[in-house]
Amino acid sequence: MSERRIRNNRIRRQRELRRHLLISIFTLCIAIGFAFSIFSIQTNAADSSSEAIEIKYYTSITVSSNDTLWSISVEHMDEHYDSVSDYMNEVININSLTDTTIYTGQHLVIPYYSSEFNG
Repeated sequence: MSERRIRNNRIRRQRELRRHLLISIFTLCIAIGFAFSIFSIQTNAADSSSEAIEIKYYTSITVSSNDTLWSISVEHMDEHYDSVSDYMNEVININSLTDTTIYTGQHLVIPYYSSEFNG
């Protein structure tokens, strides 16, 4: 009877040891997977920060004597606009102009893009 009890206790301890070992291995795998996912997220964030993100800003200019809305648009437009007309139409809308007529000394708000933060 005593031998049976000893044998059963040994089998029980071996099962408990196996169960603890499996739980430890499973927990370790989860921790490693989590660590790799965090590393991957940080790597992607570092990669995307190397690309310059351009933000749209607005500035005010004063119209000079020889300026036209077209010449101002040509001077300040960049690759974010498909054409000079698109940029000019945005300037017209921003400034609530009824047409392309502008006057010397008039202040216009114009859009521009920059990768530098101007907060």
